[in-house]
Amino acid sequence: MDEVIGDFLEAVGAIDPLLRTLLAGIAMLLETSVLLGLVVPGDTIVIVAALAVEQWPWWLALIAAIVLGALAGESIGFAIGHWLGPRIDRWLARRWPRASARWRRTERYLARRGGPAIFLSRFLPVAHSLVPLIVGASAMPYRRFLAWTIPACLVWAGAYASAGWLAGGTYRELADRLHGAGYLLVAVLAAFILLVWLAKRIIARIEARHLRDEEQEQEQEGA
Repeated sequence: MDEVIGDFLEAVGAIDPLLRTLLAGIAMLLETSVLLGLVVPGDTIVIVAALAVEQWPWWLALIAAIVLGALAGESIGFAIGHWLGPRIDRWLARRWPRASARWRRTERYLARRGGPAIFLSRFLPVAHSLVPLIVGASAMPYRRFLAWTIPACLVWAGAYASAGWLAGGTYRELADRLHGAGYLLVAVLAAFILLVWLAKRIIARIEARHLRDEEQEQEQEGA
């Protein structure tokens, strides 16, 4: 295990730090762009890039690249929603009724929750790609959208970049002194992934009541 992880970190570390940082930013741009977030594993790429960080200036540069990439991708989604949102909505209504129903449900969710929905969507799968599109199609100003999504991007970037940096740094310090340091690295990353999964589950459960249709609420009230 130690040899495999050591070879992997050495290969990642051999990549120019600037190129590695730029690739992480581009991955986030693609991950937060419309629909591409369903196929581009931005979080995985960010953690891999963070594992090779050895100096704090590159840690800060990685966070900056992640935030800028995420904002660029979300801004693209916002712009598409602003200019093509009604057309997309009509097309979904004709071609994909179930997706259209989800679009309208998300619209109601955003109307109810406003800014907090934008902040929390950054930590939810799929939603972080779709919410900017739907917000762009709404009447919310781009400035207000940025006011809520920038803090979320900073929190997300700081958490992922720090987890990878600390895990990689700990491994490099212990690799020559502790047999099985590779297992410790895997355990640290697994614990972080588990915490992220639990946080997403908790957020999704809390926000589920705001996603219910008005009809469902009326049925529950009348029951």
